[in-house]
Amino acid sequence: MEQHTGNLFILSAPSGAGKSSLYKALLKADDKVRISVSHTTRAPRTGEEHGREYYFTSVEEFNAMIDQDVFFEHAQVFDNFYGTSKHAIFDMLKQGLDVILEIDWQGARQVRNLYPNAIGLFILPPSLNALEERLKGRGTDSEEVISRRMSKAVNEMSHYQEYDFVIVNDDFDSALATMQAIFVAMRAKTRLIEQKNGNLINDLLSL
Repeated sequence: MEQHTGNLFILSAPSGAGKSSLYKALLKADDKVRISVSHTTRAPRTGEEHGREYYFTSVEEFNAMIDQDVFFEHAQVFDNFYGTSKHAIFDMLKQGLDVILEIDWQGARQVRNLYPNAIGLFILPPSLNALEERLKGRGTDSEEVISRRMSKAVNEMSHYQEYDFVIVNDDFDSALATMQAIFVAMRAKTRLIEQKNGNLINDLLSL
């Protein structure tokens, strides 16, 4: 496998657990972290821009990209498709940047098969009631959609053990501090230090 000096993080959580707020705060606090911009067939929400939140595409275009082996991973979520470009991810990793993939457990499995060094991070809400209140508080989804999201949330959370780290997002500042600590600690993994400081290590062991 090609050497990369950045870490690839898989970030998963049920809708409403606060993962987007956490990673956005992390991006502001840590200039070595980037979020992967995925392709999706769903319609843009109010305020979303093509190329910022997602690359919005048609189902036909998405299927063509699958045939061309463009995606690192892709999955269907409800009635829409989501996919992550291989080229964009590997380019950032080679630059020494840490990259976040915000995907579900199905996508996480695909990524781990292709990239075993990926680090899994799962965000849990403090309770099901809190999760439902957060979804209702958005004011963007119908009761039917919220009910579907709650059912999916339980299924999503049942896969938390497949991840390396779990953060309970009860207190936002505490959850963010934990996330920051994980990112910093992972940069000191032996494999990465050997890649980044090979000459230093050779000098230290030269006697």
